[in-house]
Amino acid sequence: QVQLVESGGGLVQPGGSLRLSCAASGLTFGNYGMGWYRQAPGKERELVASVSSNGSTYYVDSVKGRFTISRDNAQNTAYLQMNSLKPEDTAVYYCAAGKNQWRGWRYSGLSADYWGQGTQVTVSL
Repeated sequence: QVQLVESGGGLVQPGGSLRLSCAASGLTFGNYGMGWYRQAPGKERELVASVSSNGSTYYVDSVKGRFTISRDNAQNTAYLQMNSLKPEDTAVYYCAAGKNQWRGWRYSGLSADYWGQGTQVTVSL
């Protein structure tokens, strides 16, 4: 049984930082791409960042230069470091594991097979 357990969400002021963690079990972690999605009220769920099995990364344009995704294959854990947070980053963030997506040689994201339960990130004064 695959389990993805997120932690690290919370309330932060604009300009602040948070680090999300996703602990995975029940799968061969190194064989999966890992990613973070988010869903704000009234909006569709979007892929924010993903990291392939070999460390290639993808970021949605709105977070480039502010967010960093990483993975520790020895600890079966993925991370999302979020800096310079903005109110528009407020959402429920979901960890996902799935298939790496490629456009030719270029890593283009993740097709999620498994989901975590989500963690709330609120950016507000």
